[in-house]
Amino acid sequence: MVRVPKLTPADAVAALRNPLAFIAARWTPDPRTVRRAALAALVMSVVIVVTGGAVRLTGSGLGCPTWPTCTDDSLTTTSAMGFHGAIEFGNRMLTYVLCAAVGWAIIAARSEKPYRRGLTRLGWTQFWVVMGNAVLGGIVVLVGLNPYTVAAHFLLSTGLITVATVMWQRTREGGGEPRPLVGKAVRQLVWFLVTASALLIAVGTVVTGAGPHAGDSSEVERIPIDWETVSKLHAVLAWIVVTLTFALWFVLKAVDAPKGPLDRTRELFLILLAQGVIGYVQYFTHLPEALVGLHMFGSCLVWIGVLRVLLSLRERPDATADFPAQSHDAVSASIAGPR
Repeated sequence: MVRVPKLTPADAVAALRNPLAFIAARWTPDPRTVRRAALAALVMSVVIVVTGGAVRLTGSGLGCPTWPTCTDDSLTTTSAMGFHGAIEFGNRMLTYVLCAAVGWAIIAARSEKPYRRGLTRLGWTQFWVVMGNAVLGGIVVLVGLNPYTVAAHFLLSTGLITVATVMWQRTREGGGEPRPLVGKAVRQLVWFLVTASALLIAVGTVVTGAGPHAGDSSEVERIPIDWETVSKLHAVLAWIVVTLTFALWFVLKAVDAPKGPLDRTRELFLILLAQGVIGYVQYFTHLPEALVGLHMFGSCLVWIGVLRVLLSLRERPDATADFPAQSHDAVSASIAGPR
């Protein structure tokens, strides 16, 4: 049986002043635990996007007509609000699950030995992005699902996925300075791929804002452009991304690149093919809700795949910790805020 340390009044004061340092002094997680915590935060960042899409596709965007409460008189949904209220309120509740996953990632990263400040900062960045997106989500409701705010809400969620992916990758690496595994020309090609993918996602939000799925059963403002024309532009960008990915794979083979970049590029190519099939099927079948939701999930996987290709172009060796692990007495005396 593991002995539970006795807590003194000084320990209690230290825990209140700096709970993260207090936990870190008493717990060293296994590296797999840190990786799983970061992966859990990434998975939840994708889940919140998919469930947010479900809110829009079921016409439940105004199921809770106000924010931060569900109605003027109730914090939670009521039976009178029916299915749409339950869907919208359920999505709001998932934000707390996302916060718990991000919090767990922060605690695990802060407690890891040797300590890596950059890893903890990535966790805190996720936390503040979640808080910002929660506020933006409230604004989306208060302005009646204005399509521009809906697009910004999705793009900020994509930013959260970006930080979560980088943190997950960093938990699988050392803490040293990055060393490139390929030449400058290959890295530039990958940055073209990243830029084209970012444009693809951004134009996708315009398609959503102009398309028929407004997010609520009532009349909701749409972006005043022809959504079919924007859809064709979206398809062109998708083919550009596929072409760049295909070209990158051949270049990596030609320069005898390491296995990591080749594997990540092949994975991205397969994801793009699947996403392309879904995209064309949903277009020619007049945007059925199930396929639109699957396409949103695919867009998250595409962006994660692109980021993994970018991050595979370098390696990080092990390095000395940012600072030595604190002793029990040092933590008890600490008055610093959370790092």
